[in-house]
Amino acid sequence: MIWGMPIWKFIIELYVVFVIVLFLIKALISHRKILSLGIIYLVIFILYQILEYVDITHAASIMKSVVSWLPIAVIIIMAPEIRRGLDLIWKKELKPMFLIGSDQTKENIVNATFELSKQNIGALITIEKHNTLDQYAEKAITMNSEVSKELLVNIFTPLTPLHDGAVIIRGDKILCAGAYFVLTENDNYDKSMGSRHRAGLGISEVTDSLTILVSEETGDVSIAVEGILLKMNDREKLSEYINMFMK
Repeated sequence: MIWGMPIWKFIIELYVVFVIVLFLIKALISHRKILSLGIIYLVIFILYQILEYVDITHAASIMKSVVSWLPIAVIIIMAPEIRRGLDLIWKKELKPMFLIGSDQTKENIVNATFELSKQNIGALITIEKHNTLDQYAEKAITMNSEVSKELLVNIFTPLTPLHDGAVIIRGDKILCAGAYFVLTENDNYDKSMGSRHRAGLGISEVTDSLTILVSEETGDVSIAVEGILLKMNDREKLSEYINMFMK
């Protein structure tokens, strides 16, 4: 007997709790926005418990309402993101681990970036890490081609069929071209920022990917990672960031 119940019953209950907790954790980490909302809810719940403990009744009553209704509001507002997150949990072909690109792949990415920069050709190159980008690749043009400088430059050359949208790189492969991302909703950046840069920031806010951006107006190179945009007009600096990211 454990806590007044048969061992077999305790094991079943423990297993059910484990499955539920594992499911919730996977749902949270599959999407950064959902994870952020989960953390906010946890903070509000802890604050509510503190107010209850110190007997601040009016504030505790308000917080109790927030704790009760917030999950419903989040489910309604975040329904598309939650659905995508759940799809990723059960997707059979979900990649099991981060595929590390070779040194040759890294060099080809850097060389292609600065060749595009020299010609003032706009580009959006996203390198996948732990969070899968399958949901974006499914709506793009599948390639599964080896990464090469020549292919990347050709993809983004104006008036070619694949020049619009983003390239997604997984390991040593160009997974797809012509991918489209949700634009960032962050208003703290320059209002004159183009849709390419807003898309790069948007994908960096919801996944752990790194996106290289080349401006077609100026040829400037930037990277978007973890919701931050960084200038990268130095070849060695970009190579260093890619090496740190793809390790």
